Amino acid sequence: MGAIFRREMGAFFTSPIAYIFLGVFYIMSGFFFANSSIAYQTADMSGTFGSVFTILLFLIPLMTMKLFSEEKRQKTEQGLLTAPVGLLEIVLGKYFAALVLYTIGISIFLLFALILEFFGSVAWASVLSNFLALWFLGAAFIAVTLFVSSLTENQIVSAIVGFIALMILFMIDSIATMVPVKFIADVLTSLSFYSRYNEFVNGLFNLSSVMFYISVAVLFNFFTVRVFEKRRWS
Repeated sequence: MGAIFRREMGAFFTSPIAYIFLGVFYIMSGFFFANSSIAYQTADMSGTFGSVFTILLFLIPLMTMKLFSEEKRQKTEQGLLTAPVGLLEIVLGKYFAALVLYTIGISIFLLFALILEFFGSVAWASVLSNFLALWFLGAAFIAVTLFVSSLTENQIVSAIVGFIALMILFMIDSIATMVPVKFIADVLTSLSFYSRYNEFVNGLFNLSSVMFYISVAVLFNFFTVRVFEKRRWS
């Protein structure tokens, strides 16, 4: 897994992907930070954390779109699948490389908090709670879009389908309100990514929501492994 991880980290930073992801993420995060905490002269960062959810819908599919689709397009997938390394190690190597890049991106929020500390008292417990929620949310989103990338050899298709998948997860609350069957509506509501994330933004650290995001990440990484198990023996 270590070799795959190092390979993918190197690939991120020898291509424009990492720089585009980090650059756009920093610009958009800075914009939301300036228009919430700075504009209202408050040490409360909940507005900034609340706004970043929508950025991830666009940027995470762009970050993960080539991780598997590029292997298939360049015909290097079979070499990877026949290498003396387990499929789980291949998937996790790529997954953790994307997760590390994502962690580098969201670390800007800790810098924002340090900036605010010069002007007032920052509620660090709230900041760290929101940071962890953002990290777990990203971990789940990356697993979903990595699975999408494993299904196609076209990076653009991977990015578009990944965006649609995340958008559906974002809109699941709205979808639930249109379902006439209460049981189904309740199930959909329980799967809400945004409502769970919003709990953290509003100061409620919910362990069940953390487990929900971890479960989604584990499940979709499992799905990705299954895709390649099927492909290896076909």
